[in-house]
Amino acid sequence: MSVSIRRPMIAAPFAIILLLRCSVTSFQYVGLERSRINQPSLLLHSSVSAEVAAGAEHTPVNGNADTTVEGGSSLSNVDPEMRRLIDLEDNRQNFGLELIASENFVSSAVKEALGSCLTNKYSEGQVGKRYYGGNEYIDAIESLCMERALALYGLEPDEWGVNVQPYSGSPANFAAYTALLQPHDRIMGLDLPSGGHLTHGFQTPKKKVSATSVYFESMPYVVNRETGLVDYDDMEVRAKMFMPKLLIAGGSAYTREWDYERMREIADSVGALLMVDMAHISGLVAGGVVRSPFEYADLVTSTTHKTLRGPRSGMIFAKAELMERINSAVFPMLQGGPHNHQIGALAVALKEASTSEFESYARNVVENAKALGEGLVGRGYKLVTGGTDNHIILWDVKSTTGLTGSKVERLLELASITANKNSIPGDTSAINPGGVRLGTPALTSRGFSAKDFDRVAEFLHRGCQLAVKVQNEAIQDSSNGKVLLRDFENRLKEDASLSLELGELRNEVEDFASRFNMPGKS
Repeated sequence: MSVSIRRPMIAAPFAIILLLRCSVTSFQYVGLERSRINQPSLLLHSSVSAEVAAGAEHTPVNGNADTTVEGGSSLSNVDPEMRRLIDLEDNRQNFGLELIASENFVSSAVKEALGSCLTNKYSEGQVGKRYYGGNEYIDAIESLCMERALALYGLEPDEWGVNVQPYSGSPANFAAYTALLQPHDRIMGLDLPSGGHLTHGFQTPKKKVSATSVYFESMPYVVNRETGLVDYDDMEVRAKMFMPKLLIAGGSAYTREWDYERMREIADSVGALLMVDMAHISGLVAGGVVRSPFEYADLVTSTTHKTLRGPRSGMIFAKAELMERINSAVFPMLQGGPHNHQIGALAVALKEASTSEFESYARNVVENAKALGEGLVGRGYKLVTGGTDNHIILWDVKSTTGLTGSKVERLLELASITANKNSIPGDTSAINPGGVRLGTPALTSRGFSAKDFDRVAEFLHRGCQLAVKVQNEAIQDSSNGKVLLRDFENRLKEDASLSLELGELRNEVEDFASRFNMPGKS
């Protein structure tokens, strides 16, 4: 049922006029029963008539043409330059192979909520405790989002709470630290070259890279260099030496399951809280294809746009006794008004993630990652940890080709394949690492199967072979035997045969990618 409400001819407060300009497409979307739609109290404030509530036709009031935003003007008319750039990005996504592990494609429903009138509203504070008026429906939307978040992960509201206001994952992490720690308290997270995340306290001997390492004292734990697996025995030794207040599980390039039970034991042995950053795997947890951290964690943070396939936003789950501190850290300590369009879109994504179709999607993401990994191993390449349990493949290109991840990334990008260079165990440079991180969520959302990912592995192999040719040609022109990225690119441009081979690969990739549907197209 769709009810379209226009501006009435009757006099009304300005706030009412703004309210009525929104198109209410589905009252169930904000948790209101269909049987209650015709109750004026749910739709109106003060003097708006029941006739308007029933959706009767009214002639719009003509505002001042000099100050009124023109509602009918398209982006093409208002800003053709921006329209052109967006169309170019749209084409890139349609005709390319998206293998960034942290990216995905949202549904039309999520995009619709993200571009709705919710972006107009300010709502500092919590549900029922706002610093602005006019938040009746914003409260309903945020409440629905929180209810769906807890239900998706099987959490009881009297035991767990959730804050859905963080703008993204990094702000969510810093809000969690702010809530539970004092300045210069100690934290432990996975080291960045081992697959960790910047916000878990990363620093180098010369520089505190993350603000987390500026405001808190951090010591990393690491993976075993030979196996690529988290060394829990070493973690325990470090924890007992460092005595952190917070132990963090989770990473941005770790391909195996986490032993949350062991980490709970280590945290308890030193009196630390256990935090799990499940940003990368939140959709896989929801789909039941990887372990859930909630049995062992004190708090869990997440982004919402990776495997969960929602908007770019964040969530913080915490035990009920910690929620007041979490909420205060998010607002007013670190953020202002929440982004209500993101919260509304997240609520839609959470509903989608509660379906059997999403469970199938999560299974396919993992199966496709295994197929992609097997395809690369079968073509002679090495993977960190030897494979994957989730959506990530960490491809060690340096050990088999001598190439840096940055050069492989660049050549693949020119062939319409998007991946990212990534540190692997033993690396000393994040700018020129020895690995490439690959992920399957986005292409799985386009309907790619395990067989299709073997074809993707072949494209990656051909791209890597071409990169080796370019490197070897460029070395011949080098006076010191070193080839910088700009030298690599220049050689590729100047050599006609190499450019031709790249063009042929790009055409094949784009032809293959264009055969698959793109989510979010209405």
